[in-house]
Amino acid sequence: MAVKILSIRIDEEMLNKLHVVADYEGRSANSQILILIRDAIEKYEEKHGKIEL
Repeated sequence: MAVKILSIRIDEEMLNKLHVVADYEGRSANSQILILIRDAIEKYEEKHGKIEL
């Protein structure tokens, strides 16, 4: 699996809060974002069926 880079724009307050949550969970901000994305995809697939690529 190739690793891709994705840049996002995020306001400073939201980024600071993300770091607090990630630190609490013992993760990096990057790992926390990946978990949030994974959870969103799983929720979508539960409702709409598996995404076929």
